[in-house]
Amino acid sequence: MKSLITCLINLSLSFTLLGEQTLFNGENLDGWDGNPLHWSVVNGAIVGVNTEENPTKGNTFLIWQGGSLNDFDLSLQCKIDSGNSGIQYRSFIKPGKHDGWRIGGYQADFESGEKYSGICYGEAFRGILSMRGDRTTLSRDESGKLIKSVEKIGEASKLGLAVKKQEWNTYRIVAKGFRFEHYINGQKMCELIDDDEKERRSEGLLAFQVHAGPPMKVYFKDIILK
Repeated sequence: MKSLITCLINLSLSFTLLGEQTLFNGENLDGWDGNPLHWSVVNGAIVGVNTEENPTKGNTFLIWQGGSLNDFDLSLQCKIDSGNSGIQYRSFIKPGKHDGWRIGGYQADFESGEKYSGICYGEAFRGILSMRGDRTTLSRDESGKLIKSVEKIGEASKLGLAVKKQEWNTYRIVAKGFRFEHYINGQKMCELIDDDEKERRSEGLLAFQVHAGPPMKVYFKDIILK
């Protein structure tokens, strides 16, 4: 009986581990890869910076080394002091000669400004894909031109009030098939339905962004993947 109970406990733990992963240990960047000039761990949080002393020459990323994601439900805490950042998913290493920390793909945007937090942006990948307050369906017409069909699901300015300035926010991303949903502090910010068979991505990398340009600072912690 004891061995049976032990077996059941181990099986239960296996299902838990398979169903939910904590991606950051709160102490160091084990399991992640990025430029140490821009990424570190401070007070239990991943911190990404772009400074005047050590500016990045292009957008640079901290890349999770745990594998390629397809369908998932990701939640994390994030805070930004200044500038623009984002959470890359189903993404790819950009081609060409570079330092290895250049990423393209779907991005859940996060900024210190008023307009872009919560949108779905295509980093090196078709540009803005869905704005805050929109459900956007992407497709191609007969000539191959990208078509965006938009349905309003909320008022962008009102949804923006849910984003806490220079405080911790809960960011959630749900990817199922080719439907992607972004939530901040429980508010649905946008939805993307990617019917663009030419460029849509069924799997790829998870990463965080430090944006080139003016000095910026962003924080991430409590990263849970289901």
